[in-house]
Amino acid sequence: MTKVYKFGGASVKDAASIRNMSEILRQHSTEKLIVVVSAMGKTTNLLELNLNAARNKDENFEILFQQLISFHQNICIELFADLNNPVFLLIEKTFVQLKDQFENKPAFSSFDAHYDACVSYGELLSTYILDAFFAMDNHRFQLIDARDYIVTDENFRQANVDWNITESRIRTLEKEFLPTRNILTQGFIARSKNQETTTLGREGSDFTAAIFASCLNSEEVVIWKDVPGLLNADPKRFSETTKLDVISYAEAIELAYYGATIIHPNTIKPLQNKKIPLKVKSFLHPESSASVICEEYYADVLVPSFIVKDNQVLISIGPRDFSFMNETNLYHIFEVFSKIGLTINVLQTSAISLSVCTDFHQEKIDLLKEKLLNEFTIRYNEGLTLLTIRHYKNAQIPDLFSSREVLLEQRSRATLQLVLK
Repeated sequence: MTKVYKFGGASVKDAASIRNMSEILRQHSTEKLIVVVSAMGKTTNLLELNLNAARNKDENFEILFQQLISFHQNICIELFADLNNPVFLLIEKTFVQLKDQFENKPAFSSFDAHYDACVSYGELLSTYILDAFFAMDNHRFQLIDARDYIVTDENFRQANVDWNITESRIRTLEKEFLPTRNILTQGFIARSKNQETTTLGREGSDFTAAIFASCLNSEEVVIWKDVPGLLNADPKRFSETTKLDVISYAEAIELAYYGATIIHPNTIKPLQNKKIPLKVKSFLHPESSASVICEEYYADVLVPSFIVKDNQVLISIGPRDFSFMNETNLYHIFEVFSKIGLTINVLQTSAISLSVCTDFHQEKIDLLKEKLLNEFTIRYNEGLTLLTIRHYKNAQIPDLFSSREVLLEQRSRATLQLVLK
């Protein structure tokens, strides 16, 4: 049976990290592996900056584009003593193609389509470099383009997988390559039935790993990260964290839904359907034990988890005629939220108003007002923080947030959510 390993941007951020990844794979050389890789370091963020600069004809575009080139070239120079290695020419040609994509705004039906076509190059560049290094370092890998195997609709930036076609294509790997070689491929990227590049949502490489594992009925998925495993809070924000050794699929879905960044929200369900365990291991300490997401529920309530989302906006919506906030009004409002792509993180209703906490996007707030202001009043506070605590009964509000004003509070049996000013 195959195993699927996913390595994120931090695990391939520089030459030293890539060598470390290679050694981890060498320690598992007897396994039949599908290795899914993200863009290197913060490449996706830099690609986004480049795209916006190119579309706006910003004079800084050439500087930003050169930063992209230099970052990848410098990694190659560190990895390959032979500067005549074909990877240098391949990277050069890829950047020529990428620049053409950036500057070819009229060719795309929407910003989101243009975004996917450009930002996908981060994963392509990453795997081109890794493929060349693995060959030099005596690994037996076959590089494949994930877009040839994962087929989606055209919901750009958050594409939906066509599971029937995708599984049929991925299953061909069992006869075509896997008998003799392991597989190296990209996370995050896919292709529509109309042959346009799509993406699976930010941090979507986890989901890619789950797609390959589900279609191949793999033994397990291992996500390699720069933390000891699944933690109950972000170590960048909390001085004390606790490792979650085992949690259930259901708990992982809850944590992802509320914004925990350790696992992409869509990752769990295809693994749960096939009862494939998901492990989270440290690429800094690969000898350490993994956190495991599986069917076991017993440990879910043992440790409270803290999830923080910044850049939140609390929107208050009320009918102008002071009618009740009834099902008809709610249906209309939710339909508008859905069409403009505003995801609701918390909501609360009263007789004549609806309060909604969501991620702040000025252009989407403007669209919301445009579509609702004839019938509803709209007020909002921005610059807020959403704190979610799972299994909060024995938890204290962290000192970091205890003095902040609470604008909205919501509790269920297992979850406390606070919108903080």
